Amino acid sequence: MHTFGAIRLRDYRDSDWPRLCAIHDAARRDELAAAGLEAAYLTLAQTADNEGLFDARVVVAEVDALVQGFAAYSDDELTWLYCDPSVYRRGIGRALLRRAIADGAGTMYAEVLVGNDAALALYLSEGFRVLRTVQGKLAGNEAYAASGHYLERIDAN
Repeated sequence: MHTFGAIRLRDYRDSDWPRLCAIHDAARRDELAAAGLEAAYLTLAQTADNEGLFDARVVVAEVDALVQGFAAYSDDELTWLYCDPSVYRRGIGRALLRRAIADGAGTMYAEVLVGNDAALALYLSEGFRVLRTVQGKLAGNEAYAASGHYLERIDAN
């Protein structure tokens, strides 16, 4: 367990599933709206297995004993990062991102949809850089075309 101010980070437990669904489902709508892809929305229950949520380490952020965000990552890739919209811009996403970076092997990759300027700004402020921007299919709902930024962060240590 790690604590960042009033934010407590810990590993995911099965009992967190309903809260992860609520967080993802609300925040994913915002993410897709920013990218002009509202029609591509699918719930976490519909996408978690197909998109490999649990193929990586899953960490949750609690504030006052309520899960308010989560991240999934491997040694070199951040695959999921969502916070409850009611607590946007309160350091929860940053704490989760920093945890993934700290647990990583040095170089970390992530993807951000074009249009998700808040997420892109967060990643850039934590040392990521845009490697390239590509057009392709939306991960998890390949019926939709999407543009995404591929990001890289190289640990200076």
